[in-house]
Amino acid sequence: LYLLARSAFMQKDYQSSGAYFEAYYKNYPRGEYAELSRYYAGIGYSKSSPEPKLDQTDTYKAIEELQNFVDYYPNSDKTEEVRALIFTLQEKLAEKELLSVKLYYNLGNYRGNNYQAAIITANNALMDYPFTEYKEDFAILILRSRYQEALQSVEEKKLERFRGVIDEYYNYMNEFPEGAYKKEAEKILKT
Repeated sequence: LYLLARSAFMQKDYQSSGAYFEAYYKNYPRGEYAELSRYYAGIGYSKSSPEPKLDQTDTYKAIEELQNFVDYYPNSDKTEEVRALIFTLQEKLAEKELLSVKLYYNLGNYRGNNYQAAIITANNALMDYPFTEYKEDFAILILRSRYQEALQSVEEKKLERFRGVIDEYYNYMNEFPEGAYKKEAEKILKT
């Protein structure tokens, strides 16, 4: 079973190899190749992980398999490599969230308040991926969304929403005092 899984892996049939490796370590949890099977199952799913704009089922499966490997074999010589790969896969998921936030922002008020959806999605992404390299991008999209929402509000909600914009400006500036979008943020505050 292990050799069949390795054969599929070497032929770049990562879906089949992942299923075979899983079958091996589930049927033979103390087998000679259990550690390698867990490792290659995660590696295989990570190799079949598509680009961020596509469905990320394989990415989630890869993260799960790789995390299980780290949990079962914390002292393995492959643990650091696996942790780095998990972080890379999480960055891919964060990028997918960023694409969603940009989409909501670009939709604006089309068929409802998509600015609010952009804010919620960005905040959820920041909670799920607090160390992402896209943190500043999420922060500026939240600020832009709050600003656009406030601009397009009815009069009785404008004051409250512009206060939210000012709060978001200070959140951005506290987090990124020399950020790439500093001038845009200051322009929003001035307006």
